[in-house]
Order: sequence, then C-alpha cells, then structure tokens
Amino acid sequence: MSRQLSYAKAILEATDQAMGLCPQVIVLGQLVDTQSGIFGTTTGLVGKYGAERVQDFPVSENLMTATAMGASLTGLRPVIVHQRLDFMLYSLDAIANWLALWRFKSNGKSAMPVTIRTIAGKGWGQGPQHSKSLHAWFAHLPGLRVAVPATAYDAKGLLLESIFSETPAIFVEGRGLFSMTDDVPEKPYRVRFGQAVIRRQGKDATLVAIGSMVPVAMRAASLLEKEGIEVEVVDPRTLNPLDRKTICDSVSKTGRLVVADPAWLSFGAAAEIIATVSEELGDRLKSKAARVTLPDSHTPMSMALEKEFYPDENDVAAAVRKSLG
Repeated sequence: MSRQLSYAKAILEATDQAMGLCPQVIVLGQLVDTQSGIFGTTTGLVGKYGAERVQDFPVSENLMTATAMGASLTGLRPVIVHQRLDFMLYSLDAIANWLALWRFKSNGKSAMPVTIRTIAGKGWGQGPQHSKSLHAWFAHLPGLRVAVPATAYDAKGLLLESIFSETPAIFVEGRGLFSMTDDVPEKPYRVRFGQAVIRRQGKDATLVAIGSMVPVAMRAASLLEKEGIEVEVVDPRTLNPLDRKTICDSVSKTGRLVVADPAWLSFGAAAEIIATVSEELGDRLKSKAARVTLPDSHTPMSMALEKEFYPDENDVAAAVRKSLG
C-alpha cells in the first residue's frame, strides 16, 4: 500500500525501517538527535532507538567520517549526515583515500558499508559556501556508489539499498526537493543502483535530468507539449553506476540529447553523459547534444542574483527547441 509522502519523510521512513530491521544500523551527524532532525529526516529516531544508535556529532566532518568507517569494520552499518555538501569536503581524504578503495585494497575480504547523506542545492541566498553540488566528483571515484534521487519514492528505495549494501554510497539530496511529495509504499523496498527511469515518454528529443533538475525538466516538457513537441525525460537516479543503456536507447529513438545537470558546466556529469552517447551513437545524432547547467561561477549571495544563476524550465525548454532546429 502506498500513500503520498514528502521527500524528507521518505528519508526518515527509510532510516526508521532500516534501524528497525537491523540493530547494526546507526545514525551519526550534527543535530541528528534534535526535534527538527535535519529538515525532518531524523526526527524522533533518538527517542525510538536511543542515544547509542542516534548520535549528535561535533563540527568535525573528517572525524565523523573516520568514526563511521571504523564502526563499519566492527559490523555496524553507519548512516552519516552532512548538512552541507560544501563542508563534507573536510572528509575528502577519508573518502577518497580510504573509504572508496577499502574493498580493493583488501582484495574483497573486507568492506565498509557506510552511507553518507549530504545535502546540496539552492535556496534562501545560500551563497558560494553553502550550495555546491559535487556529485560528479564522487562519481569519478571507483569504489563509491553515488545516488541523486529526485523523488520521494527513489529517496526511500535508494537509501534502503545503500544501507544494506556492502559498497559505500554517497547520497546527494537536493535541498529544494525535501517538501515535494510522491506515492511511497509503506513497506520497505529497494531501488537498485544503475537503473534509470523514464519519467515521461516522448519521440522528439531525449532530456536527461539529474537530481533536482528532474522536476524542472518535467515542467519544461509540459511547456513543450503545448507546442506539439514530445520530450522523453530520463532520470538516471544514480551516477555511479550510470545506466548508459537506457539513456542511449532513448537517444537512439529520438536522435537528440539535452542534459540538465544542477552543477557547473565544465567537467561534469552532463559532459560524461554526452560523451557516452557520442561514443555509442556518433553520427546517428540529428543535432548536436546540449547541456543546461550552472555557469562556471560561484553562487551569488543575493537571492535576486541567485534566481538568475540557476536554470529554470524556460532555459531547458529553449535548449530542447534549439536541438530541434
């Protein structure tokens, strides 16, 4: 049975159900034990499972990540929460030089099943130190799985999949998605990594949208439908592994590709997707692929400038029109 649930509540429910199913699941993070519970994603867990399994943590991202890694080697399954992806970078050494390559170094004999939740994106005049979305950085690292769920359904299913996997995962949550609702089953379920989903069928162009750009892409597709343009919207859901087949199959049908990525233009996930399609389909494309991304600039502090900085559905629709010539 399913019902409407917000993205934030879906994350809370996934964590709650994982903790209920497995006593080895623990939660670490700054203010995870408060009533507000990080946008409501950890609210009530400490009262239900106790302070030993839901622990506040000092402002020391590297220490928290190292603690989770050590705990995972004792048999625990830590879920750690970084409220801002920007400050998660203090733990980059632990992630890049230890967590990502642990199974490789141990020849598969040892695992660190750590799930790292991290929050990114626009809102409230966040400025350059509170808004980065660096999913492409982590997808570049072998040994990590990277999820960028765009719906409440996927947020719950991918988080449960992450928690019960033996491979460490980076779980990137768009701040603007927390209040969005979706049909979410009450029972636990798992969404597999590396399986994209087609959010909308279409024949004229393929629009691949990542994370928080998915609702923007859906609005753009609705605008274009009024003009008689049928856009196929593909949501990768995860970047590592990336479902290249579903993306290429869609572009094989439409002959056109636009990628909407909530990150900078250069060297990003959008570029990787375009490269993949170009290598696979080459001269079968009817027009040049296009990217709709953030400009190669830091996020402005002013809310008025921030609004101009982030692409919207009109920008995405314009890129699709251009691809159609």
